[in-house]
Amino acid sequence: MPETLIPALDDLEAAWNIARRDSGYRAELRRLHRDFIGRPTPVFAIPRAALAERGGRGASVWLKREDLAHTGAHKINNAVGQSLLAQRMGKPRVIAETGAGQHGVATATACALLGLECIVYMGSTDIERQAPNVRRMGLLGAEVRPVTTGNGTLRDALNEALRDWVANVEDTFYVLGSAAGPHPYPEMVASLQEVIGREARAQMMAHIGRVPDAVVACVGGGSNAIGIMRPFIDTAARLIGVEAGGRGDALGDNAASLGLGAPGVLHGAFTMLTQDAAGQVVEPHSVSAGLDYPGVGPQLAALAESGRLEVLRATDAEALETTTWLARTCGIIPALESAHAVAAVLRMLPELPADAHVLVNLSGRGDKDLGILERELPAP
Repeated sequence: MPETLIPALDDLEAAWNIARRDSGYRAELRRLHRDFIGRPTPVFAIPRAALAERGGRGASVWLKREDLAHTGAHKINNAVGQSLLAQRMGKPRVIAETGAGQHGVATATACALLGLECIVYMGSTDIERQAPNVRRMGLLGAEVRPVTTGNGTLRDALNEALRDWVANVEDTFYVLGSAAGPHPYPEMVASLQEVIGREARAQMMAHIGRVPDAVVACVGGGSNAIGIMRPFIDTAARLIGVEAGGRGDALGDNAASLGLGAPGVLHGAFTMLTQDAAGQVVEPHSVSAGLDYPGVGPQLAALAESGRLEVLRATDAEALETTTWLARTCGIIPALESAHAVAAVLRMLPELPADAHVLVNLSGRGDKDLGILERELPAP
């Protein structure tokens, strides 16, 4: 990381370690979870008849409904927690990066609630394909700054946010959206998102009397995945991360850093990256704006390296088809990111025993993707 930011990262780590142990901070966060975000979010079993049509032999698939959280995705859990920390640290100006726009909306929402200035960096490509979220951020009072460098996607937005932080470090708090980037962000974001997994573990115990056989989540940067999985790491449940398979396995056709990448350093973290033989980052591709990041959170990379995390891929076509299927069988329009995870589970169905229970993190809703769906799917 730039030398200018090391003191800021040290200050952030110290403030986070104090806040996470402070009963007042934790109580306020619990209050906002309940009264503002709408937690706990429910778990919902996909109808068995619908699963049977896809080759299911009786296995149950449960959705953790983060799409029902305020602003429509899991991102609000992290944004509220970090914005509260910004307020405690006396930082009146908040910056954020966003790809799919959900983290930008969540941060703008938290800043509106807490009276903080909010600036969101977003790639020009993502601004075009996620226009509804751009309008939502503006309505919430945030300034959206377009990023035209590179491919105009998430990595470029993150680069610009870091440049802003270097220039304005004294009064600015950077709300990083995923469990990636420099320490302490991966740990802080994972801790703030762990509420998903804690709730889900208790809910599954209430429904079936045990932990599920598998816990599945899509993987881009990885905040929704590490959030639901961390409370299950010490159990017998399989942990399965589903990356964006895009158009195929060639570099530049996907965003599969865990499955097809190599170790390297990006944005202050040693992790797995989509890069060429010379170590140059190759721009990823996914139909989903929230998954086309060339890296992944270092915690997930470590879990995959150890064998604890199984890594699968779902293609653009599979995610699009699954979106339509879930909409028409369950009345749920998922975010394209989440559709990747469900698509992988549908592929697994014929091999699952009848008494299996699979938990999938439905990390967001698909309102933001309607423009993409309109372009990519044939008219009904």
